[in-house]
Amino acid sequence: MAQFVDWDLAAATAGALGKSGPRVSYAEATEVVGELRRLTEEAAGHVADYTGLRSQVAHPPVRVVDRRDWAAANIAGLREVISPLVNRLAGDKRPGPLTEAIGSRLTGVQAGTVLAYLSGRVLGQYEVFSGDPGQLLLVAPNIVEVERKLRCDPRDFRLWVCLHEVTHRTQFTSVPWMRAYFLGEVQAFVDASQGGEHLLERLRRGVATLSEAVKDPESRASVLDIVQTPAQRAVLDRLTALMTLLEGHAEFVMDGVGPQVIPSVESIRAAFNRRRESGNPLEKAIRRLLGIEVKMRQYAEGRKFVHGVVERVGMDGFNKIFGSPLTLPRLDELGDPDAWVARVHGPAATPAAG
Repeated sequence: MAQFVDWDLAAATAGALGKSGPRVSYAEATEVVGELRRLTEEAAGHVADYTGLRSQVAHPPVRVVDRRDWAAANIAGLREVISPLVNRLAGDKRPGPLTEAIGSRLTGVQAGTVLAYLSGRVLGQYEVFSGDPGQLLLVAPNIVEVERKLRCDPRDFRLWVCLHEVTHRTQFTSVPWMRAYFLGEVQAFVDASQGGEHLLERLRRGVATLSEAVKDPESRASVLDIVQTPAQRAVLDRLTALMTLLEGHAEFVMDGVGPQVIPSVESIRAAFNRRRESGNPLEKAIRRLLGIEVKMRQYAEGRKFVHGVVERVGMDGFNKIFGSPLTLPRLDELGDPDAWVARVHGPAATPAAG
């Protein structure tokens, strides 16, 4: 079987390069873990009541993890998805054993470097690659570190984070086709490439670019270099529209539920927005190359779209967006809620221009 990444080396590299967490006692760590689990359950009730979405599948309980465990969980998930795709692409055209060993180890170090950086920044994640229906991860050291830096009320900040991440879990567990659709689009991206061997080389370059960005803020390369065919760009447009919707929906729910249950939500939102926008030149370069800058725009654009749709047709009308892949917004509709409402609900549902 072709070996694209030395996953064990990637995990070891991520663990070795990852930052240590904030200083906490054993008693404090135990308290944080217990409270995050309790607040996840509380957030689940708030999200369900606000959105009207109910889980259709059983899901595992939240995993409260440290930075090393977060990286390991993501490596396990990526391994489950990427390895079969690489093996199919490579087919019988595998390189010599020395070339393969050196290439996979180099890519392993590079992937581990990227994950080490991200492991110090991610607060939570709904990870969908490693199994069905996915798993909710909360990175306790990062949550504690940020709440301290922003001087937030710990309970309020933790519930605020849980609202966002539980909304993502609700999106995937209340819409049973969502995970398969997302993974299918990843597969479609690979299928749309111009030859497996060339795509593998571009993927290697993409991982190398990300790794280099962590170390060199002057790098001007782009991970979009691996996107070359019109068919790939079409898939990327669909994935961008989906991720913008999911992120914007989570932000909309946070803002809708927050004032009802989090007394200090306004100060948390203001401080967190300043944190998103700030950063030294190195961090800004890395965020751009890793796509984090795009993700930040997705929060704002997606939230505006969701607000616009709910304003026009209500929450039940908005939830028709999860009816099937055909009712998901197209990329050009994200800036035009009226266009989505007219397509899905019919022209009569769109308010007349005043």
